[in-house]
Amino acid sequence: MNKVVANADEAVKDIRDGATIMLGGFGLCGIPENSIAALVRSGAKELTCISNNAGVDDFGLGLMLKTRQIKKMMSSYVGENAEFERQLLNGELEVDLIPQGTLATRIQMAGMGIPAFFTPAGYGTEVAAGKEVREFNGKMYLMEHALHASFSIVKAWKGDTMGNLVFRKTTRNFSTSMAKAGDITIAEVEHLVQPGEIDPDDVHVAGIYVHRIFQGKDYEKRIERRTVKL
Repeated sequence: MNKVVANADEAVKDIRDGATIMLGGFGLCGIPENSIAALVRSGAKELTCISNNAGVDDFGLGLMLKTRQIKKMMSSYVGENAEFERQLLNGELEVDLIPQGTLATRIQMAGMGIPAFFTPAGYGTEVAAGKEVREFNGKMYLMEHALHASFSIVKAWKGDTMGNLVFRKTTRNFSTSMAKAGDITIAEVEHLVQPGEIDPDDVHVAGIYVHRIFQGKDYEKRIERRTVKL
């Protein structure tokens, strides 16, 4: 199977209105910049986006919020974005705010084929509304369902043409699990190499999970808050 596509526009061309998409990265670190830009160009709308964050006003998923392409955000952190706040307060955006550990585990369980699990996070709060509650060893737990997506889009440091991926540092945080939880996984990489050029011991996501891969370009790699002096 030839998994290599020419560019981001080719990779996301069949993402239609109403799709559910996972987007990797942690904050602005390791986000799939090229694919987000291609989604903006595609004009796909009414999207449900599953991501650790909602970007900032002029970068990351903030670009898709500005063009009103996102119907619902499922995230664990939504600060730093005035447009997100405006749409939420005006009832223009659906938001499912999920405890960060729960979000990560729901994605991980989807990749592992486990349909649900119990966690104490959120018990006794609004997070528990409508969820099954059970007691284990004298402690109360909520049942949470695995979280799947039609498309998972991740950005890796290096990948080969068979789809094997290597991430760097914090960029592994959500992306390695998201790559396994989508019906179709799209990977953009800084360096696209031939099979055999990545040591098997260095692979973080095996190529069997990846359906499309392309070499990205012009990465900004922004930092939300740069601190150079305390």
